[in-house]
Amino acid sequence: MMLTRLLPRRWRLLAPLCLAALLGGCLAIPQTGLFAFRLAITSLGVEDVRIGPYSIQAGLDTSDITSLIASSLGMGSLPVQATLAMGLALPVGMPAVEMSGFRWTLDVPGAEVVSGNYQEEVTLTSADDTKLRLPVAFDLLGADRSRLAPMVELASQMASQGELPAGSELAITPGDLRGLGMTLPAGLLTPTLRFAVGEDGGLTPQR
Repeated sequence: MMLTRLLPRRWRLLAPLCLAALLGGCLAIPQTGLFAFRLAITSLGVEDVRIGPYSIQAGLDTSDITSLIASSLGMGSLPVQATLAMGLALPVGMPAVEMSGFRWTLDVPGAEVVSGNYQEEVTLTSADDTKLRLPVAFDLLGADRSRLAPMVELASQMASQGELPAGSELAITPGDLRGLGMTLPAGLLTPTLRFAVGEDGGLTPQR
């Protein structure tokens, strides 16, 4: 009471408004930020594995294809290409959120780290998984024989099992998030999310 009397009249009028705005901001921002923190990858598979012009099939004799690829290495690019089939979702009961794409990084044991940008709008819900595809490529340009053979084996393993090898890590940095009538800019309470692939192909969120 004494403090209120000591404050100038204009500050007594502004104080309740400032307090209300502060509390509203403190409540709204974390509520929207939780969408990014609780984003889940529900599935992660590997499709359409190729090495240059060669499609890698399950049971392929990799010794033959290694010789063919080694002889074709020249001045051009010779990538191991694949498509990551991924499902994204929110926890049960959370309202739908629009995400303006995301940056991603994939670290596979024995291969170079690759990254890219998914630039399409993504609708995230708790009712259904959102299915999307990420094209990835590991460049074999200039690889010597000792490095080439393990990369061919990696491609064959991904094609035959339809999943990333254990120890792989996928990182996602969300873009802008829109939900509950507000927008949370990328980078504000939306840190990079990391998921590790286990021995059974399952995904474990990393802190």
